Amino acid sequence: MKHNIAWFDIPVADLDRAIAFYSAVLGAAVSKEQSGSIPIGVLPTPDGQKMGCLVTGDAARPSLDGVMLWFEVEGRLKAALAAALANGGELLGDVHAIGGYGFRAEVRDSEGNRIALYSSKDQ
Repeated sequence: MKHNIAWFDIPVADLDRAIAFYSAVLGAAVSKEQSGSIPIGVLPTPDGQKMGCLVTGDAARPSLDGVMLWFEVEGRLKAALAAALANGGELLGDVHAIGGYGFRAEVRDSEGNRIALYSSKDQ
């Protein structure tokens, strides 16, 4: 299925800390790369594609008030939530059903952004 989101940047204050957080939560390595002269952390999709990045800089300010990205952690929702909390995240909303669509938990990431962890199962 095609999506209309081409790429996204997640603002972070500490790139290495954010890479550790997202690698643990997603259960896949976030790679540290260079975009020109700017270091970034590239986020993988479950099939190994590149979907977005972690970025620092004056214009990159983490926030609980902006867009909330949902990360699919299919079949490992509770493990991903535990990894988030163990890597500097904070629980904002416990695991709960979202109609007939599955389950999610809202988390503040290690940098101060609000994200959701999603799975069709509550485990």
